[in-house]
Amino acid sequence: MRDDNRRIPVRLWAALCWIAVWQLAAMAIGRELLLPTPLQVVARLFELVQTAQFWTSVGGSLLRIACGFFSAVLLGVLFAGLASRFTWAEALISPVMLTFKTVPVASFIILALIWFSSRNLAILISFMMVLPVIYINVLGGIRSVDPQLDEMARVFRLPLSRRIRCVLLPQVMPAFRNGITLGLGLCWKSGVAAEVIGMPRGSIGERLQQAKVYLETPDVFAWTLVIVAVSLLFERLVLLLVKAAEHRLERV
Repeated sequence: MRDDNRRIPVRLWAALCWIAVWQLAAMAIGRELLLPTPLQVVARLFELVQTAQFWTSVGGSLLRIACGFFSAVLLGVLFAGLASRFTWAEALISPVMLTFKTVPVASFIILALIWFSSRNLAILISFMMVLPVIYINVLGGIRSVDPQLDEMARVFRLPLSRRIRCVLLPQVMPAFRNGITLGLGLCWKSGVAAEVIGMPRGSIGERLQQAKVYLETPDVFAWTLVIVAVSLLFERLVLLLVKAAEHRLERV
């Protein structure tokens, strides 16, 4: 408890320090077009929050990126389970995961714009970026399960559902949580990047691109703060769900 209490003032002090550096840099440059002050950005953000278009854009982006993220989590876990059980499944899935992991995001976005509408581009791109992360972490977690515990469960003839719940899941959950944490950052970076390029109506990416075109630098900073805030809230919510699942497993 003492460590947590000490960290909060340190984090607050660090944040205030960087805000002060930002303020000094903006004052030295003296041009809002290049670098607005923190107060100018906050004032513009307050104006944006009062518009219906702001909430439509935030809600649209959140819905699309969340769909891509949770779809990737479900399929990543399913594919990892198949790959751990069947050699042919791993051989079939691995090239796809390697492609998703190594090909630049911009290449996927451009190809997706050729083949599909930009409307749901963020769903596809966030899905493709998160899927290999979940797959690799969960597969590694399954393969690190203590074989002696599994053998003991088989000796006592525990049902398959009980073996999964009591032996497999508790040992795989740390790897799964690590994959979730990594995927949460990737889904927002890639999803918003896809929206900036594809510019679907009613999205944060569209508003960012419009702010850049019309040289509205305070808007660019304001929307960037919105992305950070929404992604952090989304991350907290997802990690709370994962923690709740872990506690439930511990009580079984």
